[in-house]
Parts: sequence; structure tokens; C-alpha cells
Amino acid sequence: MKLFCAPGTLSLLPHIVFLEAALPFTAIRINEHTKAIEGGGDYRTVNPLGYVPALLLDDGTLLTEGAAIVQYIADQVPSRRLAPPNGTIARAKLQAWLNFFSSEMHKGAYGPIFHKGISEQSKEVFRDRLRARYAHLDRHLADNTYLLGEDFTVADANSFAVTIWAPRVGFDLSPYPNVIAHHARIGRRPTVQAALEAEGPIPDPGP
Repeated sequence: MKLFCAPGTLSLLPHIVFLEAALPFTAIRINEHTKAIEGGGDYRTVNPLGYVPALLLDDGTLLTEGAAIVQYIADQVPSRRLAPPNGTIARAKLQAWLNFFSSEMHKGAYGPIFHKGISEQSKEVFRDRLRARYAHLDRHLADNTYLLGEDFTVADANSFAVTIWAPRVGFDLSPYPNVIAHHARIGRRPTVQAALEAEGPIPDPGP
């Protein structure tokens, strides 16, 4: 399997989950700005939308969207307990968290703040959204070691992969001590450290 990734993006999420699952895969780096594939080629011939992550399966099937990719990976090795079984209420709760991070945090708040074309006043609107959502997350983590209770799942990796963006957009996490503790707990996992090292530093976008 081939995982297309780029430093500083959500590809960190499936990268972590692959290492947690101990499944073989090849990470292929993409230049997020030029869409050039490391070693040659245009990434848009793989994913016409041009964003990562994307997972190319051995049979040629292409999976996109982080939430779908990590559930697929988790289901290959149920013994690792990275996701509850399909059809259970626990799996539905996992999917709720994955959707929360995708729509409410990533695209609904962080994404617009990263956009150079909007004003600082507009960015503050999205920082307000982050404050409300991190307050919700902080309340939940007050009574839970991990998002689904006592077991690490792909949802925790998702939380880490978006929360790591906070310093880059000038968002202060200090009002959310349970979020900070959870983020640090996930960040200490050897798989997370290995994924961060493998993805490498965020490149300068240039002029």
C-alpha cells in the first residue's frame, strides 16, 4: 500500500495509524504547494483534487479522506483495537469524533485560519469556533483518558493530528488543560514520534 503524504498536513493521521497497526506501507511525499511527487510526477494524476492523504491499495483502489483511510487500516488488524467493531455503538461514537475533527475542527476552523486570503478579523471568527470546540473536547477529556474511554483509537490520533496545528495559527490551548494533557499523552507514543520524524519538517511555501 502507498500512502501519499505531505509534512504539516492531515496525512500525519494515517501515518500514525499505519505504525500503530504495524502494517507494511510505503510513504510517498508530495510537495503540497507544487503537487510534485517525490521521485517525479504530478500528484493530481493520482488524486485530481490534489490534497492528501490518499491511500493506493495493492489492487489499484484509491482511498481518500483521512477518516475513511484510518478506519480501513484499523479494520485490517482488529486485534490492535484501533477501532471498535462495525455495527456497534462504540464504532458510531468513533465515527462521530472523526467527523467532529474533520468538519468542525479541520475544515470548519483551522482551514480558514491557514488561508492567507482572509483578514485577521475574519480569522478571529474561526478562532472563536476553535474555543467552543476545544471547550467541548476538554470537558469530555476530564473524565476520559482517551476519547473512547481507556483505549487508544484512531480518534485520538485524529485529535493529535489537528491539535498540533494550534501554534501555527496562534491559537492558545492553555485554557484547556485536559486537551493539553491528552495531546502530550498521544505525543509520547513511539509511533507518533516515528511518524513525525518520517514526515519531516514543514517546507517553506515560498513567495
